[in-house]
Amino acid sequence: MFNWFQALLPRTSDFFGMFENHAATLVAAADALSELAAGHSPPQKYIAEINRCEHQADDIIRQVLRSVRQTFLTPFDRGAITSLIGAMDDSIDEMQDTARAISLYELATFEPEMKRMVEIIVEAAGLTVETIPMLRDITRNGPKIHTLTEKLVHLESEADVVHAAGLKKAFQQHSSEPMQFMVAREIYKHLERITDAFEDVANEIDGIVIDHS
Repeated sequence: MFNWFQALLPRTSDFFGMFENHAATLVAAADALSELAAGHSPPQKYIAEINRCEHQADDIIRQVLRSVRQTFLTPFDRGAITSLIGAMDDSIDEMQDTARAISLYELATFEPEMKRMVEIIVEAAGLTVETIPMLRDITRNGPKIHTLTEKLVHLESEADVVHAAGLKKAFQQHSSEPMQFMVAREIYKHLERITDAFEDVANEIDGIVIDHS
C-alpha cells in the first residue's frame, strides 16, 4: 500500500529554484527599504514595494511547504528545507514590520545609525542571494558557502554594535522627548530583528552544508 502511494508522488521538485526566487524577494525588499531610509519620495511607493515582495515570498513559501509534503525525493532533509525557507521568510516579514512601523510613526528622517543598519540589511540580502544557488552543489561549493555565511554572521555582529550606539544616541538626544525616543527605539528594534533573521538564514545554511558535505 505504501509503495503504491509513493508511486503517485512527484519524484522531485525544484526546491533550489524556489529558494532562489525567495532570495530575490529579499533583495528587492531590502532595496526598497534602502530607498525608504534614504528619504526618497513618496515613501508609500517603497512601503508598497516591500509589501508586494512579502506577498510574493508568502506564495513561494506555501509552494515550498506544499512540495515538501508531496515530493518523494528531496535534495536534503525535509526539516532542513522548511527551517531554511522559514528563516528566509522571517527576514522579509521583519522588513515588512519595519516598513509598517515607519509608516505608522510617519518617520521621514533617519539617523546615520539607522541608515547603516539598512546598508547592512542590503548587504545581507545580497550575500543570501549569492549563497543560495551554491546549495545546488554543496560538495563543490561548501568552502565558499561557509565563507559567505561567515560574512552574514559578522554583519549581524556589526549591526548589534550600530544598534547599541544608535539607541544610546537617541536616548541622549531625546531625553526630554520620551515619545521621540520610543519611536527611535521601535525602529531600531525592527532593524535589529531583520539582521537577526539573516543570521538565522546563515546558520540554517551552515547546518545543511555540515550534514551534506
